Amino acid sequence: MSHLPSNIIELLKARKLATSEAHYFMSHFDMTPYDDEAVDGVTVVMVVFHTGGILFDAIARVLTDPKVNQFIIIDNGSSEKVEQKLRELETLYDHVLVVQGQGNIGFARAANLGAHLASERWVVFLNPDAMLRPDCIEKLVDAARGQPSPCLVGARVLNPDYSEQRGARRGEVTPITTLLSLTQFSRYIPFLKKFEIHREADSLPDIPQAVPTISGACFAVAKRDFALLRGFDTQYFLHVEDVDLCWRAREMGGVVLFHPGAEVVHEGHTSRVEPVFVEWNKGKGLIHYFHKRAQGKGLWRKVYVWLLSPLIIGVSVMRALTRTRLKSDEDDFPGQ
Repeated sequence: MSHLPSNIIELLKARKLATSEAHYFMSHFDMTPYDDEAVDGVTVVMVVFHTGGILFDAIARVLTDPKVNQFIIIDNGSSEKVEQKLRELETLYDHVLVVQGQGNIGFARAANLGAHLASERWVVFLNPDAMLRPDCIEKLVDAARGQPSPCLVGARVLNPDYSEQRGARRGEVTPITTLLSLTQFSRYIPFLKKFEIHREADSLPDIPQAVPTISGACFAVAKRDFALLRGFDTQYFLHVEDVDLCWRAREMGGVVLFHPGAEVVHEGHTSRVEPVFVEWNKGKGLIHYFHKRAQGKGLWRKVYVWLLSPLIIGVSVMRALTRTRLKSDEDDFPGQ
């Protein structure tokens, strides 16, 4: 265990993992087999990386939710003041577990680590800039009960003005639909609207609705189902891992649901990270996803993805060049 930071080693010891389980975790840093003795409660997993001042507003919503039995915060990188503030939360709240010191291991690995350490039957992944609305978590978990396995239930993600945000309910993500989404050409060319996969403009369903893709900003999954899926694919460093997870759940005969009544307000674009870095990783993630889906589909499919790959990367990076890196305000948290 010596190659891991000491605080993670202590966490593993505290969990009293079986030797085989611990060995698997050390080797893969990924999801482990499901524990059938897990309590029928909810663990919220939040991955943090220089989020900005909104972080502690999001955390406060989780802390006041009576349905949350365990709150795991994986800190991939924060300022010293935020790191200290997070450690203080761990001393103030018995159900809060903060993991620090591992460095920026990427979202997928960090989320898998959080799910690995979860002691409850249900896991809700929540972005650090997403504000839970009343009863959101309860509605997500209730909708997941009794569904085909594996099941993912995504929240309705709102903009700060309470309009529905793009991405909470989407169709099939393909190279063509991705290019249209990145360029937004369908806004100006009517013929291309039939390829639009974002459904935020559609009428809101009365009950949870099966969709191909939900947003990773806030969704619920049984820990058992997450383990069956082997967690997030850790080849994704940032972005697209949620699209991949939805696809794999459906491929396994499961269901992906969009819940119209479970809401979060997602600030978005809060990370104090260079936009080019974010978009570059998004583009790389999309290429990895399309190559995975092309496996076994014939040479033409592989060539099709190969030819479009440079264009997808290029458009992603060009988008980043139009955005300004945000000024750091992550130390501006309540109570200063």
